[in-house]
Amino acid sequence: MGTRSKFLVFLLVIIFNSCTNSSSNNLAEQEAQKQKSIVIENVNIIPMTIDNKVIEGATVLIDDQKIISINEAIPSGATVIDGTGKWLIPGLMDMHVHTNADINFRENAPTQGATFFMDTQDVMTPYVANGVTTIFDLGSRVEHFGQRNEIAKGAVIGPRMALTALIDGKLNNGRFVETASDARQAVRSAKAEGYNFIKLYSSLNIESFKATVDEANKQGLKVVGHIPNSFKGKIEEAFVPHFDLVAHAEEFSKQTKHKTKEDAQYFAQLAKENETWLIPNMIVMVCIGQQSRSLDDIRALKTLQYVPPILQDKWLTSNQYNKRSSPEFIAYIDTLIDFQKELVKAFKEAGVPMLAGTDAGTSGLVSGFSLHDELELMVEAGLSTEETLLAATRLPAEWLGINNIVGTVEKGKYADLILLNANPLEEISNSRDISGVFVNGLWLDRKKIDQMLANLAERNAASKGQFEWQKRREY
Repeated sequence: MGTRSKFLVFLLVIIFNSCTNSSSNNLAEQEAQKQKSIVIENVNIIPMTIDNKVIEGATVLIDDQKIISINEAIPSGATVIDGTGKWLIPGLMDMHVHTNADINFRENAPTQGATFFMDTQDVMTPYVANGVTTIFDLGSRVEHFGQRNEIAKGAVIGPRMALTALIDGKLNNGRFVETASDARQAVRSAKAEGYNFIKLYSSLNIESFKATVDEANKQGLKVVGHIPNSFKGKIEEAFVPHFDLVAHAEEFSKQTKHKTKEDAQYFAQLAKENETWLIPNMIVMVCIGQQSRSLDDIRALKTLQYVPPILQDKWLTSNQYNKRSSPEFIAYIDTLIDFQKELVKAFKEAGVPMLAGTDAGTSGLVSGFSLHDELELMVEAGLSTEETLLAATRLPAEWLGINNIVGTVEKGKYADLILLNANPLEEISNSRDISGVFVNGLWLDRKKIDQMLANLAERNAASKGQFEWQKRREY
């Protein structure tokens, strides 16, 4: 049996297992039917509004998915949550993810091929378990629209999803464009397909890059992305009006050999003048550095059990960063990590808004859990705990254009909230100490969250056993 055929056999085994152990079963609908009005009593609110004045000992009423009142009269018969000693903050937003979704393997005929189905609830559980109630997918496919719809219909408990259409100058990566005309048509097509955002990638030529940004603005679509390689030595030309957000601090690292403090300050000034925001995305580079040395950190991950078996296998047997390992590569990654810290400091000093993002889905980065790692790295790099929380709550909501409905704890906003056992303003790691999460008004207490994670781990373990058995059998 050929290698491709064997791989498809592995997939079909997992497909069967996932279909017979589907976790969704309209979980969101089942939970919603159990809940009425919910009141949190005596809770400390960190609202993440502009003044961000902590409201101590507050009473919060949540009903019909929204925050109905704060410190007002409450109805009788409501479910009461004791918030004594706890802290209520807005749900977190991960502004750079690559969401796992169904993978299609096509043969020549239109109806042939195999699909590796990923249960949407299993994909979303690690996010909501970590209080991540909004995600920005920076490499979206049609399958992600399906996931977003399942969440919106209440069939799945999951975060709000913002989706991007990727445009590049390489044939095998996103929408392939080589001219300004092609670029403009790609943007118009993306809008027609329902995308609200455009992602720019590394192989775009200068003409196509500028045309994409200009057309996206004309179509009312915001732009996020890389600084293409075509701008090396002339980075100033990349900062055209409406280049809204840089997806990695690493994109600036590629533009200089020296990586000095002065370089970081210069880049920060370019972004400031162009009103271009930044996702530092430090955790992905730290994780790449670890994998370039050894895969032991991945093997030791307690959260690896929440990763689909097919990805676990890929991370440990086909890890591109580990395969590239050399003293030179390791040293290079270390310089990038150090320069990212300089960039964060410089962008803070320049007053450039920064957003929290992780590149979740990349090997070693477990959805949801990795955002808390990123928050800790942002504090280590020089942001205050309040600035870091801002980068994961109100500021992402502003950039996405949804700050009228989420991003702060205020009357009338949707209840995307996290109830914490300790104050994250005192120690950012307290963002991990979750008592419960509201996802679009749906309350998940710690017991429910732990049960969802345990069920996910159990299903993955069963699938992994099947996968490894078939792998031994075929090879």
